[in-house]
Amino acid sequence: MICQMARGLGLVLAKRCSLSAVRRRRLLVAKCPALANHQMSRSYVLDNGPKVKSDHRSGTMVEVARTIREQSGVDVGYHTIPKPRDHLLQHEPKREELPPRTMLDSHTTAILPLSASELIRESYVNHLGRVRLGRIMEELDMFAVWICHRHVKLPKLPKGVPLPYTFVTLLVDKVEFTNLERLQVNQDIEISGHISWAGRSSMEITIYVRQLIPGSREYIDVTKAIFVMVARNATNTAAAPINPLEPGNETEKLIWEQAEKRQKLRKSTAMESVLSSPPREYEQTIMYEILKRTTPTNSMDLNKRVLPPKCRWMEDSLQSTMIAPFPENRNAQNTIFGGYLMRQAVEISFIMASIYLGDRPILTCISDISFMHPVHVNRFLQLTAYVVYAAQNYVQLMTVAQIWDAKSGKVQTTNVFYMTYRADKVLDEVLPRSYREMLWYIHGRRKLLAALHLQPELPDPIDVPQESSRNICT
Repeated sequence: MICQMARGLGLVLAKRCSLSAVRRRRLLVAKCPALANHQMSRSYVLDNGPKVKSDHRSGTMVEVARTIREQSGVDVGYHTIPKPRDHLLQHEPKREELPPRTMLDSHTTAILPLSASELIRESYVNHLGRVRLGRIMEELDMFAVWICHRHVKLPKLPKGVPLPYTFVTLLVDKVEFTNLERLQVNQDIEISGHISWAGRSSMEITIYVRQLIPGSREYIDVTKAIFVMVARNATNTAAAPINPLEPGNETEKLIWEQAEKRQKLRKSTAMESVLSSPPREYEQTIMYEILKRTTPTNSMDLNKRVLPPKCRWMEDSLQSTMIAPFPENRNAQNTIFGGYLMRQAVEISFIMASIYLGDRPILTCISDISFMHPVHVNRFLQLTAYVVYAAQNYVQLMTVAQIWDAKSGKVQTTNVFYMTYRADKVLDEVLPRSYREMLWYIHGRRKLLAALHLQPELPDPIDVPQESSRNICT
């Protein structure tokens, strides 16, 4: 069935814009009915795989943030020059001094108490009266740091001495959303998670978000998120060793094996990125077909391009904003929290998706968020959301974060975010004009298909003989 759906979405790339949106939809559903089911189906359970469970509770996320601050030794109050933490370097442990930990040791649950008061809810509600997913991402980043705190155990650390660590977000692997239509802004949200893999200084954290259905004992799953965090020393100048992770039972062994596979997949995916290596052969064919569709046949003008019906240029499908990240969003080194950056990226992508759709988009997946450089509190932050691919009722956005140094004029890319949104109608296709936009288009296509768990290398079922077509969609 997954293969069937992949062919349906894959064909949109090669589809001529002369086909009406309705006709494209009919052709897709006629050839691959599973695509229609994929778009309309609802699942209240995100993952049926093995899970770690415990009764440990960490209170509310406000209490979690306060405990993190206390354990890190971060004082209240902003200083333009961060307070020195060099004295904590002497307490950095050696790897062999650290006892092994299990996944159960780090597992805990925290609450977003949205039912407690209107004042709390105001920070988590958007203009449509729904939960702000950008805020949820910000809380997940803080929760991932808390899981790191729970994992590390330093037997030789004197009582009262802060943890000699700085935990930073390296990347967010994938965050898949479901049941957003059922998510209530006046009901508590439960966040739980644990370490699922650990190296010498890096950790993978698996986080689940769910909400109790009012008047019942049933929960709805909202998201499963995979974070990769790195332990740095107290001054954030070098990597720091952490406790090894040893699976404590068969369930933890299965989770470890899955995490190991993800580690290998991350490395291979990074090497195969279209931004660092040439497109595959079938992707070059897609690029050539786009060029043919947008180049007039009766003209030899070098740069003349035409936009087919039901299409938009990529260069016109973007939104940008510039903000000053204030000290309230900083850590001990006066750099901005990764969660704050994620919130801003999610919210500007929502704006761009809303403009492109002309309606309210539904966030389906956030994938492959990379953190390349820290964002210092004295820099300006620019976020630009691009529509890089659209297929049927899905749209793929790429949001790029850059920091500006006002004194030197230097501009540096710090983060790239990928968001997949779903609409209730068939969307216009976005088309590239330049070769670089072509690469972004192919890159966005890969991200969209990966977000929907579909295979990219598939022929157009409309161009396949009837006999073969029956084999494809069986």
